[in-house]
Amino acid sequence: EKSGGIVLIFCTIISLILANSAYHDAYQSIWDFKIASHSMTHWINDGLMAIFFLLIGLELEREIYIGELSDLRQSMLPLLAALGGMVVPAGIFLLLNHATATQAGAGIPMATDIAFALGVLSLLGNRVPPALKVFLTALAVIDDLGAIVVIAIFYSSGIAWMSLSIAAGIFIFLLVLNRLKVHNLIPYLVGGVAMWYFMLNSGIHATITGVLLAFAIPFGDGS
Repeated sequence: EKSGGIVLIFCTIISLILANSAYHDAYQSIWDFKIASHSMTHWINDGLMAIFFLLIGLELEREIYIGELSDLRQSMLPLLAALGGMVVPAGIFLLLNHATATQAGAGIPMATDIAFALGVLSLLGNRVPPALKVFLTALAVIDDLGAIVVIAIFYSSGIAWMSLSIAAGIFIFLLVLNRLKVHNLIPYLVGGVAMWYFMLNSGIHATITGVLLAFAIPFGDGS
């Protein structure tokens, strides 16, 4: 975890230097490079981040079953903190931008950058209590999912309901496999890729697929 945080901070520093140097146009062109009609930035935000959310979701699932979040009262704390982390920044933004052309940007400060939050926390290593890591992880995931829902409802130019319905149907099918105690990962991974594809084409941020898939995958090996 610590090495991952170091790499993240190092790459951030290099990116800031390049973006503010004479090479900023060439640097920006890397992220605008198209692969299968989508930019590199789009593949990272909707592709790699979905995998990241899958891994984080699996960690949360473990904590809900046997860890710090297995107690209802403890799990309510990050939930309420996440709601506060969404409502308070949006409220401050609206207070400062009320009746202006930028008022509609209230959703921008709602989301927590979970990758940086966990990356910075990992730099502290074992000096950070496990309960704090779990709390921040749960807070950031709930906060991000809430922001995704807000974006889908208030900022989307249009939702492709057919694609969204297919994605929801796949998710329900995976939940049924979970209830039937199917512990072979292959159907979940195949279904997860299909769910990601239809979620991507639905107009809703595809990273939510990672969390949904994480909670569809059975906890433990069934033994």
